[in-house]
Amino acid sequence: ITPTAITIITLSIIMGTILTMSSSNWLMAWIGLELNMLAILPIISKPKTTRASEATIKYFLTQAIASAMMLLSSTTNAWQTGNWDILELKNKFSTTIMTLSLMMKMGAAPVHFWLPEVLQGTTLQTALLITTWQKLAPVTLMYMISNNIQPALLMSAGLLSMVVGGLGGINQTQLRKTMAYSSINNLGWTIMIMALSPNLAIMNITIYIIMTTPVFLMMKNTSMKTLQNLTTTWTTSTAMTLSIALLMLSTSGLPPFTGFMPKMLALNELITQKLTTLATLAIMTSLISLLFYLRIAYLIMMLTPPMTI
Repeated sequence: ITPTAITIITLSIIMGTILTMSSSNWLMAWIGLELNMLAILPIISKPKTTRASEATIKYFLTQAIASAMMLLSSTTNAWQTGNWDILELKNKFSTTIMTLSLMMKMGAAPVHFWLPEVLQGTTLQTALLITTWQKLAPVTLMYMISNNIQPALLMSAGLLSMVVGGLGGINQTQLRKTMAYSSINNLGWTIMIMALSPNLAIMNITIYIIMTTPVFLMMKNTSMKTLQNLTTTWTTSTAMTLSIALLMLSTSGLPPFTGFMPKMLALNELITQKLTTLATLAIMTSLISLLFYLRIAYLIMMLTPPMTI
């Protein structure tokens, strides 16, 4: 890809997201998402491998279906209410379809199937882009319509994402797939708390993005792709491998780390709203995901040769 093409693609991705996040009209938000999606396709397909081509097709199809659902939802709402305003999504059918569409865009369960496959088929930089920047626009739209979405839908989808993210990550040896399930798990927390405290949901996704970015960058720097690579990179780049272990523990939500704060606040909010059962289930599912985060930390800390002074 030429420098000119890279500049155009980068600007399109940034402009698409900003357009969606700053628009008050469903059509403009849709145009922003389409611009963003079309710009990222050449980036995903840049490695000339069959896996990259497959990942591009999967990404395109899922995003296109989600966009179609988004148009269906907004046009139905406009037909019923005569209003294209994002904040005026009052029709229950429209709200449900829109929520599913946005969940498909960001890769939350039960419409998460594309995310691990796409991440595995592309490079680490593109995987970073998909798990961080590409989540901003759909999460912002969900934040804008959160008052109109039925809380039961958000909470059940959030809990399902947490379970899927936890169980899916346990059996993985590929780090990119593990990070994909980690993303699904964290989106579960974001979506679940979106029903009660949208501001807390935004804080949760922001902290997740801040913690995930360095993990991907360090994996890229050390050419890590599998769990086995983790045990061999210690000798060449000790500080980076140790940082990855600590960031993984932070993402899992262990108390001394930053990742614990949004989870604690989310659980506090659930208990305040008398949703103790949901809070208990959320804790149980976070224990499942803790298993694979701890395994990564264990592989780094325990299976590496002792340092020679």
